[in-house]
Amino acid sequence: MSKEKQRREALLYHAKPQPGKIKIVPTKPYSTQRDLALAYSPGVAEPCLEIEKNKDDVYKYTAKGNIVAVISNGTAVLGLGNIGPEASKPVMEGKSLLFKIFADIDGIDIELDTEDVDKFIETVKTIAPTFGGINLEDIKAPEAFEIERRLKEELDIPVMHDDQHGTAIISAAALLNAIELTNKKIDEVKIVVSGAGAAAVSCTKLYKAFGANGKNIVMLDSKGVIRSDRENLSEEKKEFATDRKIDTLEEAMKDADVFIGLSIANIVTPKMLKSMADDPIVFAMANPNPEIAYDLACKTRKDVIMATGRSDHPNQVNNVLGFPFIFRGALDVRATKINEEMKMAAVRALADLTREPVPEQVNIAYDATRLAFGKEYIIPKPFDPRLITTIPLAVAKAAMESGVAKAPIQDWDKYEEELYQRSGNDNKVVRLLHNRAKVNPKRIVFAEAELLDVMKAAQIVYEEGIAEPILLGHKPTIESLKKELDFDAEVTIIDPRSDEVKELRTKYALRLWESRKRKGETQYSARVNMGKRNYFGAMMLLEGDADGMISGYSRSYPKVLRPVFEVLGRAKGVKNASTVNIMITERGPLFLADTSINIDPNAEELAEIAQMTANVASTFGFNPVVAMLSYANFGSSIHPNAQKVKEAVRILHEKNPDLVVDGEIQTDFALSQELCNNNFPFSKLSGKKVNTLIFPNLESANITYKLLKGLNKADSIGPIMVGLTRAAHILQLGASVDEMVNMTAVAVIDAQEREKRRKTRSGAE
Repeated sequence: MSKEKQRREALLYHAKPQPGKIKIVPTKPYSTQRDLALAYSPGVAEPCLEIEKNKDDVYKYTAKGNIVAVISNGTAVLGLGNIGPEASKPVMEGKSLLFKIFADIDGIDIELDTEDVDKFIETVKTIAPTFGGINLEDIKAPEAFEIERRLKEELDIPVMHDDQHGTAIISAAALLNAIELTNKKIDEVKIVVSGAGAAAVSCTKLYKAFGANGKNIVMLDSKGVIRSDRENLSEEKKEFATDRKIDTLEEAMKDADVFIGLSIANIVTPKMLKSMADDPIVFAMANPNPEIAYDLACKTRKDVIMATGRSDHPNQVNNVLGFPFIFRGALDVRATKINEEMKMAAVRALADLTREPVPEQVNIAYDATRLAFGKEYIIPKPFDPRLITTIPLAVAKAAMESGVAKAPIQDWDKYEEELYQRSGNDNKVVRLLHNRAKVNPKRIVFAEAELLDVMKAAQIVYEEGIAEPILLGHKPTIESLKKELDFDAEVTIIDPRSDEVKELRTKYALRLWESRKRKGETQYSARVNMGKRNYFGAMMLLEGDADGMISGYSRSYPKVLRPVFEVLGRAKGVKNASTVNIMITERGPLFLADTSINIDPNAEELAEIAQMTANVASTFGFNPVVAMLSYANFGSSIHPNAQKVKEAVRILHEKNPDLVVDGEIQTDFALSQELCNNNFPFSKLSGKKVNTLIFPNLESANITYKLLKGLNKADSIGPIMVGLTRAAHILQLGASVDEMVNMTAVAVIDAQEREKRRKTRSGAE
């Protein structure tokens, strides 16, 4: 993607459909006059009076305990420097967004128009009663040190400058694990730190807290090695000044065990890396380009353990692994501060989590057979669902043990369950989809590439590395659209009717006729059909000339379904293909089936649909908990419509006793654990969180998913076709660009899974 294109997209993202990235939504009913009288005057007086009598009751009656202020003066923003408070606002909104999606914390961004330390501190102290915690962000050093120190001393709520401590906590966890892998000792390793800003100082202090020897540490700033004989050193730099008579990074790197980079790109050369000790540990964390490129470092030293700040390489030191969960734990026990004990607890929890077996959902997200503790896995992945239940819990315990918790947790099992229910534990399906697709992009046919929105989707998946698009349609029209969109990449364009592909079209037509000559297909009709994009695209898949296909944006579902079925057919052992929609809801993803194909399936067909849908859930890393829906509950009706669902459940229990599936059951009982537990404790669904809903007919499934999508504005991924021989997926008429991008990722993952199965079969043979 060109810089200008990226610029336009970034500006559009932040400006439309409404400016900014966050908003405030009500958490209480407000539809009636009674609701409003309780929310405001006169009812609101009662909690006010209670808080007046006991100030701590503000946590009981208001949202204070779940609100963190993200505060900056814009003096050290990302790689942009001192750009001022207004210009820093998009970054602070972004930080607030991360707080919400990863730990269900409401972040409120506040930008202060002052570089005066005293004014900054006084302002924060004045507004502090509003918040449960303060996250300081993008404040230049050395002012950042004093601001944080004084606010921690003078406020009774958690305060943390994430630029300092976030990187320190994540990198310290990675360092502990890397040192263990090299069989070295932290008090003996020689450490070189390139950079002397807030993050570098905080990192080095934390390493010392875990046992690193100050005499073995060399720190460098823009002037070179920080030596004890240098004049005008700040107090922070004095702590790390060395007595060694060296001046340059090259000298410092000789025989060093660890390099910590928090400076600028490409300052470490292969020669420097070669001069380090055996099994060197290199954390090159400058962004977006590290101090030495990952591939270059690994090529130079086979024994290097490498980490960067980038997501496209193993061992990403990403602050999102820390700050949301640290504040979550601190808020949940009403900690008066985030102290060293709490930060060190977060480090240990992250380090220990890396050594535990990785959930299948994480392996799937990164297309790994099995991630395991080792050189390329020394820190958890951001998609790891265990972060929300591990880090806050460790931080909360440390707060209690160190005496700064005002609301100690009594029931740890209950607290862990509450953490799991927070948004951000399993509500990451879209990010998971895209991330997994990028690991091994596939060739995806876009059968309607002459249409602007389809072309936009193709451009996005290409530029994001999700897929390699193959564009079908009138070539001049497609080229014109590409020019209009500034889509200048060299991608395959095919016009099925053109003379350029006459030979291929003839070959495809013969193949279609051979497979369907006893089903009414003539050689003439086969040749005609191969001039149609959906037939041509499907045949590309069948012949191995493409890996997947997306169509249906401009045509009704049945019209696209027919050529796909005729060319590809059903997979071996599948009686009826079906479709699944993934609905992204506040309670997490829901897998709904069958939403598009089978009008009134019988019991056997329902059982097959349920099994295939459960397989889809498993493919995306979720343990399927399947409710077979009906208007009746467990035998309350003898009508055939209810009885067929009951029979489908019997078939599933018999054929796959390990599958968590039950019914017939009404939707409200399926979705409410309390209702199910109280009324049907015998059910396999009792005590389980249902994530897969199988409907008794097409009518109910299609209406339900469109109601969810239309009324609740729930995002939908689908319909995902299951049961075909190839990865072909048909969009809903008029699908949005985002929906097409998501379905392309689905098609890529589908193709990846089919490739794995083929390799497994060929290996077995």
